[in-house]
Amino acid sequence: MDKSNALLALAALSQSTRLDVFRLLVKAGADGMLAGEIGEALTVKQNTMSANLAVLTQAGLLRNTREGRMVRYFANMDGMRGLLAFLMEDCCGGRPEQCKPLIDEIACNC
Repeated sequence: MDKSNALLALAALSQSTRLDVFRLLVKAGADGMLAGEIGEALTVKQNTMSANLAVLTQAGLLRNTREGRMVRYFANMDGMRGLLAFLMEDCCGGRPEQCKPLIDEIACNC
């Protein structure tokens, strides 16, 4: 991940509803959730939720699949791993391989 993409991801997560969405989808795991289910769970109107989902998807933190007329969203753990790797790339005196076990542990492979 480069600096520009890291800034997009951090900006996306810096808004309360979007942070709640990401955390909810992490909790949902491999099943993900339909857009309407996410809105209901967080009591957010459809148009507002749609905008927030688009921001998170653009930032690489969510992925989605279409199911007929509905869209199912999932936390993109590869995107989160990329963000964490970017934030920690110079850790341990410039030896990021020492931090890899930590990144792998906190960013599950869902």
